[in-house]
Amino acid sequence: MTADTQVMEAAEQPGPAGGTLDAIGVSAWFGQRKVLEKVDIVMRAGEVTALIGPSGCGKSTFLRILNRMHELVPAATLAGSVLLDGEDIYGTELRLTEVRRRIGMVFQKPNPFPAMSIADNVTAGLKLNGLRSADKETLIEECLRRASLWDEVRNRLPAPAGGLSGGQQQRLCIARSLAVRPDVLLMDEPCSALDPTSTRRVEETIHELKEQVTIIIVTHNMQQAQRVSQRCAFFLAEENAPGRVVEQGPTEQVFHEPEDPRTADYVNGRFG
Repeated sequence: MTADTQVMEAAEQPGPAGGTLDAIGVSAWFGQRKVLEKVDIVMRAGEVTALIGPSGCGKSTFLRILNRMHELVPAATLAGSVLLDGEDIYGTELRLTEVRRRIGMVFQKPNPFPAMSIADNVTAGLKLNGLRSADKETLIEECLRRASLWDEVRNRLPAPAGGLSGGQQQRLCIARSLAVRPDVLLMDEPCSALDPTSTRRVEETIHELKEQVTIIIVTHNMQQAQRVSQRCAFFLAEENAPGRVVEQGPTEQVFHEPEDPRTADYVNGRFG
C-alpha cells in the first residue's frame, strides 16, 4: 500500500465516534439568581444521555453550558468545569469556535435557512466554521443519509429548505450539524413540535447516530427518554432553590428502580 493510498483511505474513514463530556461541579447564575447547583454528570461516548425533569429546573441551561452558549446571555455566569475528552472547554487551549464545532446543537424549533437550498443548508456550517470540503456532493449525501433524510430529498436538493415539513427540517438541521464532524450533539427537545411519525424518524436517527456521535437530549417525553437513551439524569428545582441532579444512572434503573422517591413520582407522572 502506497503512502498516497493510505492518506486517501484515512480521508474516507467516518467522522469521530464521539467524545466523552464530563461536567464537574457545574453551577450557574443569571445575575444574582442561582439556577443550577453543583451538577456532576459523565456523558459517555457511544451513548445517549437524556436530561429529564419539570420545566424550570435548569436542563436547557445546563445543555447550553455544554457548548458555551450560556455565556451569550447578559449577566450569565457559571462555576465548575466541563471537560471534552479531558480538555476544559472553558480553558485557554480550546477556542470558542472549536468548541462550537466539536459540540453541535439542535434546537427545539427547526431552524434551517428557509430561502437557502436543501443542499446549501447542509454545508452552511462549513463556511461559518472556516472549513472546506473537497467533495461537497459526497458530504451532502453522507450527512443526509446519516440524518435519515436522503431518500426523501435526493431529487429536491436545489429546492428551498422552507418547503420541507417540520420533521424533515429538523432532520436537515441534524444533517447540517453533522457536516462539521462534531464529537457531541446536543438536542433541546428536538421532537416537541413534531407529529408522531416525524418524532419516530428523528428517534430512529438518534439511535443510528449514537455510535458515531455522543448525544445529550433534553426531553419532557418520558416514553421518548426510555426509547432513545442509555443513561438518564433527573433534574429538579425545589421551591426557591436552584436546579440540581436528584438521580442519574442507566435509564432502566432510573425509570424502574429509582433510588429517590421524587424520581419515582416524576417518571410515573405524579408531578411535573
